[in-house]
Amino acid sequence: MNPHAKLICTLSLVMGSSITISSNHWILAWTGLEINTLAIIPLISKSHHPRAIEATIKYFLTQSTASALILFSSLTNAWSTGQWDITQLSHPTSCLLLTMAVAIKLGLVPFHFWFPEVLQGSSMITALLLSTLMKLPPITLLLMSSQSLNPTLLTTLAILSALMGGWMGLNQTQTRKILAFSSISHLGWMIIIITYNPHLTLLTFALYTVMTTTVFLSLAQIKVLKLSTMLISWTKTPMLNATVMLTLLSLAGLPPLTGFMPKWLIIQELTKQEMTPTATIIALLSLLSLFFYLRLAYHSTITLPPNSSNHMKLWRTNKMLNTPTAILSSLSTSLLPLSPLMITMF
Repeated sequence: MNPHAKLICTLSLVMGSSITISSNHWILAWTGLEINTLAIIPLISKSHHPRAIEATIKYFLTQSTASALILFSSLTNAWSTGQWDITQLSHPTSCLLLTMAVAIKLGLVPFHFWFPEVLQGSSMITALLLSTLMKLPPITLLLMSSQSLNPTLLTTLAILSALMGGWMGLNQTQTRKILAFSSISHLGWMIIIITYNPHLTLLTFALYTVMTTTVFLSLAQIKVLKLSTMLISWTKTPMLNATVMLTLLSLAGLPPLTGFMPKWLIIQELTKQEMTPTATIIALLSLLSLFFYLRLAYHSTITLPPNSSNHMKLWRTNKMLNTPTAILSSLSTSLLPLSPLMITMF
């Protein structure tokens, strides 16, 4: 891809996200979302492979549908209340339409079918952007309008997302699809608490972004696209594989790693809101995703291939990714003792 085109797309992504995050007006927020969609499309289709083109078309159709629903929701609200402010969403139909539109944009169940396919057709770095940066503007819209939305509907979407994200990831062999279902499952945890404690949703998203970025950058460095390739990656970069294993266990939410913190705080908050059955259900559903995280960790470090590999150890990896991966790996595994500070910050 032309470096100038890549620079324009990257700057447009940053600008679109910034416009949506910082705006209070529905039209400005919608404009930012449209800029984001148009900027990511060339990055998805840059390989010109048929699967990449298919992923691009699927992404464009789903995102344009969601954008049309957001515009229709804001118009309906403005027509009935005279308000274009995002925080003043009060019309019931508008609230329902916005919930559906953001669910499509985020890939929440039952609007999740496009997300694993699009990630599978993208490169590792583009898949990273789709899993992290592109989720931020829709989650911001949900945060700003969370007091107007239906908590029962959001809780139902969250539990279904945690269920399907764990269940459908069980039999996957492609790492990008596994991480896509991981993302769907984590979004369920973020959405279930958004009406009760929006700051906790923001903390969960921030920690999820750190851990997912670490996994994607590590897999991009060792060039692993499926589980069978992961079996022989141990012989190339042993230290990086050990780090990937710890980060995957952190994503699964095992103590004493960073990923345990948001799940612990969410279960605590749900219990305070007298939603103990809901907290129990979503905690049990996280065991499904724990299985495929453990399988990934097992493939990356514990299992050795039946035949010896002829690969020599890489004494020199990609220098551009070394420092970010090292810093993010440390954050992904060691932030649990800083829980009081994180809670104070968010």
